[in-house]
Amino acid sequence: MSASEPSEQEVDRALVERAREGDAAAFEVLVKKYVPRLYGMVFSMTASHEDTDDLMQDIFLRVHRSLVRFRGDSGFYTWVYSIAVNMTLNFLKRRNRRKTLSLDGPDGTVPQAALDGLTDATDPVREAGLHELQVRLNEALQRLSEDHRAVVTMFDIQGIPHAEISRILGVSEGTVRSRLHYAHKQLQAWLSDCLH
Repeated sequence: MSASEPSEQEVDRALVERAREGDAAAFEVLVKKYVPRLYGMVFSMTASHEDTDDLMQDIFLRVHRSLVRFRGDSGFYTWVYSIAVNMTLNFLKRRNRRKTLSLDGPDGTVPQAALDGLTDATDPVREAGLHELQVRLNEALQRLSEDHRAVVTMFDIQGIPHAEISRILGVSEGTVRSRLHYAHKQLQAWLSDCLH
């Protein structure tokens, strides 16, 4: 980026200001920019396209209504992500039945980041073993609390750094690290027979 090009945060701030003034096109640009980033995270936590679609509508309705309260202390991305995570956690806590958390991406495939170094497309036996491991991991993730599932989803699946997760959830980095440590220990215990 050259010195004359605005940063992503500056572009977002300008779009937010225009959206606050009633510019629907500016808000639409923000929606198109952030829906793909958020959809995978929400889907990983709900394991339901229907629930994710409903939540995405609710999330961006809340974002639109709350634009006046966005102060710019953090990046717009962090603010939107925080709204999305909190609304998804609240949804999961209200939902009586629990669905299996899926590592599958929104298109039904496993995100490459979750598989890097694990797959060999030319080895069907390895692929079958990987599928079994994915099923077991999904079941184990389902057993975690919503708060622990959220940090695992953000850190291990979405690749979000501890500091950013801390800002999104409004907790200390130490709390994020503690939740991750606990979740990883639980997952190791539940999957110990697969890991030997």
